[in-house]
Amino acid sequence: MLKQITSIQNPKIKFLNQLKEKSRIRKKENRFFIEGRREISLSISGGYKIEHIYYCPSIISSEEVIEILKKTNTQIDLFEITLEIYQKLSHRSTTEGIIAIAKCKEISLQHLVLETKNPLILVAESPEKPGNIGALLRTADAAKVDAVLIANPRTDIYNPNIIRSSVGCVFTNNVATGSTSEIISFLTSQGIDIYGAALQSSENYYTQDYTKPTAIVVGTEDKGLTDEWLNNTTQNIKIPMSGVIDSMNVSVAAGILIFEAKRQRDFVV
Repeated sequence: MLKQITSIQNPKIKFLNQLKEKSRIRKKENRFFIEGRREISLSISGGYKIEHIYYCPSIISSEEVIEILKKTNTQIDLFEITLEIYQKLSHRSTTEGIIAIAKCKEISLQHLVLETKNPLILVAESPEKPGNIGALLRTADAAKVDAVLIANPRTDIYNPNIIRSSVGCVFTNNVATGSTSEIISFLTSQGIDIYGAALQSSENYYTQDYTKPTAIVVGTEDKGLTDEWLNNTTQNIKIPMSGVIDSMNVSVAAGILIFEAKRQRDFVV
């Protein structure tokens, strides 16, 4: 059913803005804010339940909205909003005219399901910057890893900045969160080798065998991995560098390591 909203002071618009801005509201309501055609489409393909759609007819037509929603058979409330309201809500410099409210998924570690006996997993410890998290999720999607585990998360995974920077890949990955101890225990119990990106007691990354069940673990750029990881890895690994500095962007490092694992696995197959 189509409804129109013309006032910025409308309670629904105020609620949308709270979902966009405040992690505690997202957690309390178990809902989050999605902006953009591709992101909304990917969330639907990823099994997320869309509850409300807000669109600006001067930017996107109702026919285009219906086309985006054709993959879902659930009832969705449609709200037509003015350009003024949309511009207040929009998080982007390039606008697409459509915003959704969706229900969060349960992403705690105990709900993680691995669909293969030989998984390749990316683990990120305490990532904080939404741009880095988004880039890690894009890398994970490109490599089609079996899971992305976030240890000791410091940022809400449904932060609009993560959704935007991941280009919707937060919806295409099998994501779970937990403490470092919980994730180490999980990986160990599943017989998954743990390779930590670190300089301490490390070997060059290309000397290792990633064709068995494998987790690649990366830490923050400023502090790296904590001792708890370093003391529980199968092997610490490093990317040899020829320049002055001894570190690189975490998403770049993760891409190099993950795609080496993919290369080995593709070669074996």
